[in-house]
Amino acid sequence: MNDRGYYGRFGGAYIPEILYATIEELTAVFEACRNDPAFWEEYKNIMSTYSCRPTPLTFAENLTAHFGGARIYIKREDLNHTGAHKANNVMGQGLLVKRMGKTRVIAETGAGQHGVATATMAARFGFDCTIYMGEVDVVRQRPNVFWMERLGAEVIPVRVGTRILKDAINEAFRDWVSNMDDTHYVLGTACGPHPFPEMVTYFQSIIGEEIKMQAMAAEGKLPNRIYACVGGGSNAMGAFHAFLDNPVDLIGVEAGGRGLESGRHASRLASKDGNIGVAQGYKTFFLQNSDGQMKETHSVAAGLDYVGVSPILSDLKERGRVRFEAATDKEVIDAMSLTIRKEGVIPALESAHAFVQAFKDAPALPKDDIIVINQSGRGDKDIFTIADAFDDPSWKAFIKTKAEEYNA
Repeated sequence: MNDRGYYGRFGGAYIPEILYATIEELTAVFEACRNDPAFWEEYKNIMSTYSCRPTPLTFAENLTAHFGGARIYIKREDLNHTGAHKANNVMGQGLLVKRMGKTRVIAETGAGQHGVATATMAARFGFDCTIYMGEVDVVRQRPNVFWMERLGAEVIPVRVGTRILKDAINEAFRDWVSNMDDTHYVLGTACGPHPFPEMVTYFQSIIGEEIKMQAMAAEGKLPNRIYACVGGGSNAMGAFHAFLDNPVDLIGVEAGGRGLESGRHASRLASKDGNIGVAQGYKTFFLQNSDGQMKETHSVAAGLDYVGVSPILSDLKERGRVRFEAATDKEVIDAMSLTIRKEGVIPALESAHAFVQAFKDAPALPKDDIIVINQSGRGDKDIFTIADAFDDPSWKAFIKTKAEEYNA
């Protein structure tokens, strides 16, 4: 990264002038904290005493035997507090908010895990909290909305645009511009204007640092491959960052939706549909038409249903350091079902995308190879969507009733 927040030709800070001083303040505080060893120790302490770190690296013995190839390990971010990797980022940003002396936090959320994590952090530190969430996601992630509200957050459904993650981000930025004196925007992924991609990666890098130590303890060597799903890119950068200078293959898996040829997907890097553009404060690959208008996206996983991707990942793709694939909705449901039955582990729909590609690759790999799948979150938040996918009639009726009640 250069001093203007660019990774190769991606990144930057394309922001309105009114936000300039706020971004400069955030950048200065982040740099001061990053250069202070005591801050990282404070961060690690709160993550170990409040957020259950380090999370386990679980040997998937039954899946390994099933595929007959590489030894499969699962990094259990689902056991992190609030059920996903999201707590890593928000607790770190919460410490920054305390140092800046601000009293209110806002956030966007798609799958709801970042919203729950932000509401949890706000409760822990005593901040006021507002969460923006697309109306479509409010319905399909209702359990997380319930917990956000119980934690004291105000959840605002976004009823403009496609009513999903992209639109929630837009609304959060509008709020921030109007309330920046006392408010910090806890952006949930490694996207947006500098310093957010770098800052989110910094806090999420604890995942990869743990994988490195845990793999050495379990196998006496580093993994051969690491797999992670890719929406905005925070869990992927968290898993990959510690290995960028090591001879480890890194594989990011995007949302293939109903197939890359269908146009109903959210794959910016593995498909031919991603084009370089500028939106929401940064330059990266977006799903956009020839006029620069953002296309509609689709994924069974709300957290991957986004038009953009981390500028860091765009640069890593151009440099050939990370390989990108896409998994369809059907493949995701099948991989989730197999994982549940074989290991008694329930990955989030987002995480299950990484399982898909790992399962495709594992049988052809040597038996002494080690692969790690980053299970970024747990699947209980997806119960309505999964029940619908499994065609469970009683749950489908329940979902229909609740959706009708909400729309009324």
